[in-house]
Amino acid sequence: MLKEELVLKDKLQEYKNIVDENLLKFIPDEAPKTLVKSMEYSLSAGGKRIRPILLLMVCDEYSIPRDISLPIAVSIEYIHTYSLIHDDLPAMDDDDYRRGKLTNHKVFGEAMAILAGDGLLTHAFSIVASIDSLDPNKKNKIIKLLSDFSGPSGMIKGQVLDMENEGKIVTEDKLIEIHNNKTGKLLLAPLLIASVLCDFTQKQLNGIKGYGKCLGLTFQITDDILDFCGKFEETGKPIGSDEQNNKATYVTIYGLNKARELALKYASQGSKYLEESQLVIPYLNKIINYLVDRKG
Repeated sequence: MLKEELVLKDKLQEYKNIVDENLLKFIPDEAPKTLVKSMEYSLSAGGKRIRPILLLMVCDEYSIPRDISLPIAVSIEYIHTYSLIHDDLPAMDDDDYRRGKLTNHKVFGEAMAILAGDGLLTHAFSIVASIDSLDPNKKNKIIKLLSDFSGPSGMIKGQVLDMENEGKIVTEDKLIEIHNNKTGKLLLAPLLIASVLCDFTQKQLNGIKGYGKCLGLTFQITDDILDFCGKFEETGKPIGSDEQNNKATYVTIYGLNKARELALKYASQGSKYLEESQLVIPYLNKIINYLVDRKG
C-alpha cells in the first residue's frame, strides 16, 4: 500500500473516531428506552461516516469551530442512518444484514425500526436548530439544505425513481437522475452546508457542487460494482441484492468493465472541478479517487 494511501486512511479513521465518539451524545434523554436502543443499534453499527467527514474536513480547513460543525455533522449521519433503516425494511429492499449485523427490523421489529428511523430524521433538525452559536441566517439555510436534499425533491425522490424503475431498461440520463438524488444528494449536502459555514465565493461554490456530484456518482457506481462482485466479509451486506430486486444499476446496464471506466471518469472530473475552482482542501481530491478502489 502506498504511503499516501496510508496517510489518507489514517486521516479518515481520525475523523471517523471523532464522529463515532459523539453520535450517541445527541439522543434526547426523554426518548423511550426501547426507541433509544433501536436508534443506538443502527448508529453504532459502523460505516465509513463519509458524509460527516466531508463536512468536518472542509470546516476544519476554514477554522469553523467544532461546536458548530460537529453537531451538524452528526445530524447528517442521523439522516443517513434513518434512510438505511427504512431502506432495509421488507417493503423496500428487504435486507437481513447491514454492515455485517442484522438489520434493525430483524432485531427490534418493523414497527420499532420505522419509529427509530422517524426519530433519527426528525431529531436531526432539532440538533441543528439547537446550535446557539450559529448565525440564524446560516442556520435557516442549513436546515433548508438538509430538508431539500433528504426530502421529496432529493434523496426520497431518488428512492421513488429507483422503485418505479425496477425491472425496466433505463437510459443513462435516467440512471444518473436516480443516483444523483438517491445517493448523491446526501453526499453533496455536507459540502454545500460547509460552503455556507465557510462563506465560499461563487467560484468556490460551483467547484464544490461539481465535485460533490461527481463524488456521488463515483460512490454509487462503486457500490453497484461491489453489489455485483464484492464479498460479504468486506461489504457487510448480502451480495447480489440489486439483481434480485431487478434494480437498474451501472453494472446491469453497462457491464462490469464499463462501470469501472465510468467510476474513474467521474473521479477524474471531480478532481478537475476542485482544481478549476482553486479549492485547496487537503484529502478531498484523494477521497474521490480512494472511493474507486474501496472494498466495502
